[in-house]
Amino acid sequence: MQGKNACWVPGTDHASIATEAKVVQMLREKGISKSSLSREEYLGYAWSWKEQYGGIILQQLKKLGCSLDWDRTVFTMDPDYYNSVINVFIDLFNKGYIYRGKRMINWDPKAKTALSDEEVIRKEVKSKLYYIRYGLEVQSQESGVGSQELSQNSELRTQNYITIATVRPETILGDTAIAVNPNDERYKHLHGKFAFVPLINRRIPIIADEYVEMDFGTGALKITPAHDKNDYQIGQKHGLETIDTMNDDGTMSQTAQMYIGQDRFEARKKIIKELEAKGHVEKIEDYTNQVGFSERTDVPIEDRLSLQWWVDMKKLYKPALEAVVNEEIKFYPSKFKNLYRNWMENIRDWCISRQLWWGHRIPAWYDEEGRFIVAKNEDEAMKEYKIRNPKSKIQNLKQDEDVLDTWFSSWLWPFEVFKGYSDPGNPDIKYYYPTNTLVTAPEIIFFWVARMIIAGFEYMHEKPFSEVYFTGVVRDELGRKMSKQLGNSPDLLALIEKYGADAVRFGIMISSPAGNDLLFDVKEESTLKQGSFFINKIWNALKLVNSWSKRTPLEESRGQSHEIKTQTFAGDWFENRLNESKTEIEKLYKEFKLSEILKTIYSLIWDDFCSWYLEWIKPGFEEPVGPGVYNKTIEFFEELMQLLHPFMPFVTEEVYHKLKPRKEGDYLTVKQQSAIGNLQPETLKLGQLLKDDITSIRDARNRNNISPKEEIKIEIETKYPGLYKQVEQILKKQTNARSIDYVAKSQTGSLTILGYEAKIHITSDKKIDTGIQKQQLQKDLAYLEGFLTSVEKKLGNERFIQNAKAEVVEIERKKKADAEAKIKAIREQLQTLE
Repeated sequence: MQGKNACWVPGTDHASIATEAKVVQMLREKGISKSSLSREEYLGYAWSWKEQYGGIILQQLKKLGCSLDWDRTVFTMDPDYYNSVINVFIDLFNKGYIYRGKRMINWDPKAKTALSDEEVIRKEVKSKLYYIRYGLEVQSQESGVGSQELSQNSELRTQNYITIATVRPETILGDTAIAVNPNDERYKHLHGKFAFVPLINRRIPIIADEYVEMDFGTGALKITPAHDKNDYQIGQKHGLETIDTMNDDGTMSQTAQMYIGQDRFEARKKIIKELEAKGHVEKIEDYTNQVGFSERTDVPIEDRLSLQWWVDMKKLYKPALEAVVNEEIKFYPSKFKNLYRNWMENIRDWCISRQLWWGHRIPAWYDEEGRFIVAKNEDEAMKEYKIRNPKSKIQNLKQDEDVLDTWFSSWLWPFEVFKGYSDPGNPDIKYYYPTNTLVTAPEIIFFWVARMIIAGFEYMHEKPFSEVYFTGVVRDELGRKMSKQLGNSPDLLALIEKYGADAVRFGIMISSPAGNDLLFDVKEESTLKQGSFFINKIWNALKLVNSWSKRTPLEESRGQSHEIKTQTFAGDWFENRLNESKTEIEKLYKEFKLSEILKTIYSLIWDDFCSWYLEWIKPGFEEPVGPGVYNKTIEFFEELMQLLHPFMPFVTEEVYHKLKPRKEGDYLTVKQQSAIGNLQPETLKLGQLLKDDITSIRDARNRNNISPKEEIKIEIETKYPGLYKQVEQILKKQTNARSIDYVAKSQTGSLTILGYEAKIHITSDKKIDTGIQKQQLQKDLAYLEGFLTSVEKKLGNERFIQNAKAEVVEIERKKKADAEAKIKAIREQLQTLE
């Protein structure tokens, strides 16, 4: 609509974890387990599920009227895209940016896969803090040989113990040490001594490490290297054994020795009962702590030592950090810049392997001894393997079973949707890259935004986009993030069926301030109803304007001069309001303030066009409308629909075609916007004066029970009668005034309201109760005096005068002068009513 080659590329990623969960569920409903299928058989089911459900989001976008280039639709597992992902992996591996290593990872026991740090959501959870006694090893006085104070089947019969505090007693079975702070006087005598793990009697050392916080719990910390990242670091430092007591599904393993095969949380309940029965539990306290949950399956994750594939992000991140810090890439709102910077400056290696079958299979090939070659296919891997191992007689290599993290494919999106990697230098990538704008959610700033910027610099050697607009998170009326689990997420297609796509679009956009969360009232659906009312308002305006077409002569009639004058001013004023709004809208678009744009357009149509302009030019019963005014009104209506079209495409296109006959190909969606005209400030000022005076007179009528149908007389006391004479006929018509006269002084018994540099006196055949007027004037006076005090206080603040911009100070001074003038006029009027 601005003459630019706009290209919005539609597409979806393969969502490996979420899709795998759905496919496994589908198979379960059919009585099939994943383990009973070969990889190829399973992938057949996965592709079938994708074909049936994978395009739903694209259908929703179509239903919403989103203008995407549908011929360019991309899927991250399309053949060319798939190959690009594999080739990028190989390239980064060959550069030394990807490695395979055994490290502590986030493990999702439900999805049975590793997760990156960004896929873990920290939640505050109400837990229990268990204080558990570990028996100490004591030296026999006779032999000097250490003996146990505890046995697996006996109760604790001695005070010779050390107490630790834990929220996860089931992990006791994997303890390999107890750590205390070396500066803690309470435990210095225990350095180098030994204790015994309750129930299983494993002998473990008591070590000293400054990591331990003396004021947490008892100051003694159980160390379980296999189930806690920090414990693992301490274990590495002190050479401790690592004992993994859990299976990949979160059940207790054989090495746990107890509760084998039972779920970790069930084991927690049972071990506490047994510990209590044998005297190991000192006390139990309520405790609130942060627990990591899987972003996909919403189950508590497990820290686990595992052999995985990693990207060394410290070798890649710097250009991406500098681009945002230096505002080569701008964030809207800018508050996310610091969040991005903090994450980048503390970036960790990215775990990119997932223990799934749906996705891009890792191109690593292994021999029987675990040696591997990274290559595109088995033939290339075997050639390289033979070069490295010329004496080997192995004929086949086995490919890695794992797939890559979905985000490892999504980070190529800005250039690979135009085949910038698979077909470098093609016309599309040259034209569209770098792209202009990314619209996304703040919760994936690290998952996606940061990584796309990193990949863009690594493979295209320049930024992937210039601007990032962060939408808000949609929350319900209680402030909770919408999710299927809570059941508070509305069915978009059902809402469209109920209200229409335009009303739904309006309802979301009107309450979506940039970067701030938006509250969506699921029960009342108030903003959607507001959208429906707005559409009705537009339709009613269309009906009114169309009804004039039958009463519009082919040529202008001479008519009465005051009618022509009225219609000329109304047209001039609205044209200026339109240009003023277009100027503001253009500015807001550059700032990505979409909600404010819609509010501006809404007010322009509902208030200025429908409530004022159309009422000002509306002819009397059966009277004609001049062709000039009618045609100008059609032009205004078209421009309004054009401004609204990006927000409400369906109704605006329909109205556009119902305003007048159109030629083939004349569609609003591709119609060029007209240039913004020059503003006439005096016309806008006079229009505002007219609106304010009409509103004040109507309010005065209402307060004094003067019916709108009852004629009044208006007398205007002003130094600028010429100003009012320009809009006299509109003022007369809109207030149902019999006459308007200009006087030096009002007559007694009249109502008086304050206009612009004027007093407007109203008289009626009905006797006016001046008591009501006096009461209102006193109320207005009290408000203005309070307002004046606040303005004077601000202007009396030296810090404000020194630091504020000159134009801001001038605005405050004008407020002071206006308030003083109105206070003076009200006091004078009150004197006349005494």
